[in-house]
Amino acid sequence: MSEETKIVVVGAGFSGLAAAATLIKAGFQNVKILEAKERVGGRVCTTKPFTENIIELGANWIHGQKGNDLYKLAKEHDLLAEKALKDSSESSQDYFFKEGGKHLPDELADGVTSLFEKLTSKAFDRELPESYQDLTLGDYLDVSFAESSLADEEDGSRIFEWCKRNECTDEAVSSLYEVSASQESEYIARGGEFFNSLGPRGYQAILDLLLNDLPSGTILNNTAVKSIQWDKDEEEDHAVQVICENDQIFEADHVIVTVSLGVLKEHARTMFEPALPKSKLDAIDKLGFGTVDKIFLCFSERFWPEDCAGIQLTWDEGPEDKAVYSSEDEEDAWKETWFKKISGFDAVARHPKVLCGWITGREALHMETLEDSEVGDTCVRLLRSFTGWSVPDVSQVLITNWGHDPHVQGSYTFVPHHVNGVKESEALAAPLPSCSQESKPLQVLFAGEATHVNFYTTTHGAYLSGLREAERLINHYSD
Repeated sequence: MSEETKIVVVGAGFSGLAAAATLIKAGFQNVKILEAKERVGGRVCTTKPFTENIIELGANWIHGQKGNDLYKLAKEHDLLAEKALKDSSESSQDYFFKEGGKHLPDELADGVTSLFEKLTSKAFDRELPESYQDLTLGDYLDVSFAESSLADEEDGSRIFEWCKRNECTDEAVSSLYEVSASQESEYIARGGEFFNSLGPRGYQAILDLLLNDLPSGTILNNTAVKSIQWDKDEEEDHAVQVICENDQIFEADHVIVTVSLGVLKEHARTMFEPALPKSKLDAIDKLGFGTVDKIFLCFSERFWPEDCAGIQLTWDEGPEDKAVYSSEDEEDAWKETWFKKISGFDAVARHPKVLCGWITGREALHMETLEDSEVGDTCVRLLRSFTGWSVPDVSQVLITNWGHDPHVQGSYTFVPHHVNGVKESEALAAPLPSCSQESKPLQVLFAGEATHVNFYTTTHGAYLSGLREAERLINHYSD
């Protein structure tokens, strides 16, 4: 049966590649991956724009070591470069500056960032007092910080606002007042350090492990899917028909949809025939999908100290301030100060002359509409005014545009305030039809980081979701 069964996988990111590779290993011989882009990898994008060394435009880290399948895979195949990168980072530290060029004391920065980590850990570890359970993450942090002695120091408050702005990058949100404090506990962090220490081929090396398991011709690039017609007449040989933008048509018994939540938000109501059930459409609407972008600045010479891991910017009044975020005065006024959402500029491994700025939310989406030269000039101006150092003009600028990429439309998933993330992720992951229904079961399956209850936002969550759907089909044919 597995030799005759036709399976189409939509999307060649980690989830799609994992699903296809697992099915082929199990003996399924008619597996095709339809990928809208010219390249594979989805939100993993390893490039070499500046030197012979790689830059990660997308996924950057392996999130934790213990129990992390991708970490295990990378370690087994000697794809980590832990020692070289770890040794270089141990002797470096972040430099915090405030407007006007003052370098804030390292002791104060360490104290505030340590407190912030303890407070967020309580949310992630289900240790929130009952009185905080219904608060947004931003409100919980504000209340908790106000109770500390560090809140009495003006510069301490500046650094705390920076921490909140930096956390927006992890959450892929415009503001921490969008997300629930209690829902954070549904995300399970893998133990051990985050590793920005993949070897010289970066994340592409892990993708290649999966690609090596796929026969030639399995992946069809530049093949965007327009329509998935499922639950077809019982007399049809195959229950599903996949129609592509280039007018190609694929018959299938099962389709595994691994497109991003951003793409589903845009196309779910027109992409499927018959329409998706209300529970799934509601899940697509309720779950959040935010944008995180990187701004790479390549200079002709290094101007920051050797022990500087990053140049972090603190503002007198920043975009994460609740009053600023909630203001209804001049609705688009924030576009004039979009750059305030840049948390800072980090050193980049293997690139001694490159800094990477991080920006998220609505400000990131606005930045994507600007010319690269304008963004680069703005960043240089920030670096000069905050540090007081002699900062040369930037020689190359590289900016990601995940929010306006039509085949992604964002970066990763978050759970908004008052949304039950577990319920909605499970609804999103549910196959159609289920095995309990009379129609041919498991015609349309769903994978991707947004469908993983505990590991959403991560590459290992995407990878595991692909394995999950492959195993679902394998078990179906084994029963």
